[in-house]
Amino acid sequence: MIYFDRVSKVYSPTSIALDGVTFAVEPQEFVSLVGQSGAGKSTLLKLLLAEEKPSDGKVFFESLDVHELKKREIPAVRRRMGIVFQDYKLLPTKTAYENVAFAMEAAGKTEEEIKQDVPQVLELVGLMDKAWHFPSELSGGEIQRVAIARAIVNRPDLVVADEPTGNLDPINAWDIIKLLEKINELGTTVMLATHDKEIINTLKRRVITLEKGKLIRDEKRGRYVL
Repeated sequence: MIYFDRVSKVYSPTSIALDGVTFAVEPQEFVSLVGQSGAGKSTLLKLLLAEEKPSDGKVFFESLDVHELKKREIPAVRRRMGIVFQDYKLLPTKTAYENVAFAMEAAGKTEEEIKQDVPQVLELVGLMDKAWHFPSELSGGEIQRVAIARAIVNRPDLVVADEPTGNLDPINAWDIIKLLEKINELGTTVMLATHDKEIINTLKRRVITLEKGKLIRDEKRGRYVL
């Protein structure tokens, strides 16, 4: 599904974010991407989302080289990816329901589809009872659940979660991880970028470790070892 082929990203001679990174992610895998701050995790995700271009190498999403796409073609590919951020990026003037519905509207879904799918996905993340609450009325964990609902409502093939537990206490963090596992069990590929050692070591899933831009370890049942 995802293939990084000898990918490098160089910002300057003294700033090499990625250095010859190669790996593949199969459909329905759950992969954790780990490394200390500055290891290259965020750069790698930006290259996958075609937000930046590699200095060398190729990035494939299924059979598509995402950096050979025309600008007008990129949104359609991104709609097949659900993105979850550390800082949520919800619209503060919209309720939980409206934030999720907005993602469907942007994808061109009908009002009938929105009325059918939004309650289902809010139920999946355990927030149907908070559907009409604004972000300011929700806890951090609840806000992240809304962000996940928004990411999955258009049934993406891949969910990319970039430090989704970074602003949460341990209990809420584990709730989010369990939710990502549930989404994965339903058939969606998940890529989780995190520096939370306890989460990685408990998950016992595939772990790709980056250090100073290089891929130094790729283990099927990995641990956070740095």
